[in-house]
Amino acid sequence: MPQPILAAVQRRIGAAPVLETLILKDPRADEVLVELRGVGVCHTDMVMRDGLLPVPMPVVLGHEGSGVVLRIGSEVTGLAIGDHVVLSFASCGGCGACHDHVPAYCQDWAALNFSGSRRDGSTALSDAAGQSVHSHVFGQSSFASHALVQQRNVVKVERDLPIELLGPLGCGIQTGAGTVLNALRVRAGSSVAVIGAGAVGLSAVMAAGIAGAATIMALDINPARVELALTLGATHAALADAAGMADHAAAAGCAAGFDYIIDTTGLIDACNAALPALAPRGELALVGAYEPRATLRTDATYLMSGGRVIRGVVEGGADPASFIPDLIGHYRAGRFPFDRLIRFFDFAEITMAIAAAENGEVVKPVLRLPVEGLDRD
Repeated sequence: MPQPILAAVQRRIGAAPVLETLILKDPRADEVLVELRGVGVCHTDMVMRDGLLPVPMPVVLGHEGSGVVLRIGSEVTGLAIGDHVVLSFASCGGCGACHDHVPAYCQDWAALNFSGSRRDGSTALSDAAGQSVHSHVFGQSSFASHALVQQRNVVKVERDLPIELLGPLGCGIQTGAGTVLNALRVRAGSSVAVIGAGAVGLSAVMAAGIAGAATIMALDINPARVELALTLGATHAALADAAGMADHAAAAGCAAGFDYIIDTTGLIDACNAALPALAPRGELALVGAYEPRATLRTDATYLMSGGRVIRGVVEGGADPASFIPDLIGHYRAGRFPFDRLIRFFDFAEITMAIAAAENGEVVKPVLRLPVEGLDRD
């Protein structure tokens, strides 16, 4: 039977989400019903809230969910009721990118993650007036007590870890770490600069250490983030606006420039300023949410003659099914302490959590569930 859930509903562009009781439909044969235990607040949620990445409204946002399987459809295999799972982005499973295990570049990526509906255009949610509310953002819409997801969205994890901690592995943290380990394949002994020391950037810093980079420079405008980066494996850290990029490279002992520069800010001016600081064969990874029509400016001969590369990266180029377990393995071994980025908030404090993310007070807010008093059957 359809069941009541509590969800944070985004009804207007730029407005604060409103907690409402919604009705969630039964899982279809190929769907999994998950009771959420935790969900990270990601910058992309704010981009969607503000209409810069258009999604239809009203809608339930949220895309870093983790929880417990409550029900499974008849066509779902490999999962059982009670399994602990991390939710990640949606992909079709049938295109070339999905077959190549890089589902973040799925040919149906935009429709599956930003349309606010299933692939057939239906939504799983309705409000107290019986009106449809858009669902399935990133295949999950996890700012809620429960979510319906496809099996491809679900990564089963061991039960001995606190499940409410793990949701950010499904997006922000895998994006930063995956950029280093999957997309760039950072070489041991190389130099890496990370622009922006938020959850994505600090995850990249930790992953650069795992990759064996000799020089890891973290740059941010927040002094506390600069200091935090040094405790997470950065060999050098500085205020981004204290000097030019070439000067930062020289201060880190990289007179020829950095082998890898990762921009997590989404600020095109930061990318343009970084390009001249690429070493020969250097790579600039574009990881942030950039404004439409933002333009990179560089000299073609500079790129060609030095074998330099500009690379776009989505979700760290990761296949969540294999990469999330890898990250958990690094966490268990003490090489990837992503828990140091997280502060928990009750689900009812979602507005406070969003504010803490936007003002830089918290690197990665995570909303803790479940919500008592709702039917779990």
